[in-house]
Amino acid sequence: MFDIHTSLALPEPLIHQNAFKKSLHFSTYDVQSSMRHDEPDTLDLEYTRTMMAFLLFKPNPPRIGMIGLGGGSLAKFCLRYVTGAQMEVAEINAQVIALRAEFQIPPDSERFSVVHADGAKLMGRRPDAYDVLMVDGYNAHGLDPRLCTQAFYDDCHAALRDDGILVVNLPFSAARYEAYLSKLRRTFLGSIVAVDDGEMGNCIVFACRGDTLSTYPVGVVRPPKSIDPVALSQLRAGFALTMSALRDQRC
Repeated sequence: MFDIHTSLALPEPLIHQNAFKKSLHFSTYDVQSSMRHDEPDTLDLEYTRTMMAFLLFKPNPPRIGMIGLGGGSLAKFCLRYVTGAQMEVAEINAQVIALRAEFQIPPDSERFSVVHADGAKLMGRRPDAYDVLMVDGYNAHGLDPRLCTQAFYDDCHAALRDDGILVVNLPFSAARYEAYLSKLRRTFLGSIVAVDDGEMGNCIVFACRGDTLSTYPVGVVRPPKSIDPVALSQLRAGFALTMSALRDQRC
């Protein structure tokens, strides 16, 4: 495994905690990740539960890639509940990786690896590597601008296998939000759906290298039969939001 680093100065992550949870921040007010002390594998933030709605389209992905480790919420959830998947997580900030133990992120194994790398550069070296690719790369100033260029989205498309799904966390507050969506539509030939995460803070975009989004039945929500009931209890709302957005898009 090789590392692709960056020369940019990176912010020092901060940890806040109370009797119930622990959270990772890059500034006083913005929460990057949150973990409950009594349920460390639970997805505590709404937008992460919506990102997991990729399971509607890819219930058993053999290989998952992630850009942005943060407090490891998505990684831990996938390790526990998407049991057949191998996972590679790219994290640019070594100080974030150093907090793995704080957030109970498992060590590297045959199934799971964390790469100290600039995800924007790494995707150009991962052709046909992933069935699902999740992009959640933020810093102290918000969305990392290198993770929303046309070239980056093109590299993500190339890093997906046929019918692979890209999942991107975009902020509604970004001045260039519509421009980001236009770039994704251009790269993925319009095969995208944008989902309000329910808290009016984030938009989760699903983009497909293939026609899965255009052919998926949009009637009642059909959770994967293989999903664990505990996981399903966390994801029902995100599944419903995603199905509603897909249905509205076709109207």
